[in-house]
Amino acid sequence: MYLYNITYLVSHDIEQDWMRWMKELHVPEMLSTELFTHYRIMRLIEVDQTEGITYAFQFYIEKSVDYKKYISDFAPALRQKAIEKWGDQVVAFRTLMETVQ
Repeated sequence: MYLYNITYLVSHDIEQDWMRWMKELHVPEMLSTELFTHYRIMRLIEVDQTEGITYAFQFYIEKSVDYKKYISDFAPALRQKAIEKWGDQVVAFRTLMETVQ
């Protein structure tokens, strides 16, 4: 099992609109690829919130080939939509992790 973690630093000014967009549009588009088994939304609490709120969206994937397919076939267009919508008001950092135990 793999975990594709996307950590977002979201400007205070857009936090509510961004979260609505994520839940109603962006995440459903990601899930429509049928490559992820499920996901979770986490809010980081022991971080500096001066510049914004930090969230981690965790998407679970069964096989590494599914991750590679997502990255090559779907991620570029989805990332571009997010950049066009939010610009520099949202900063994203992505990590792929493998379950060890």
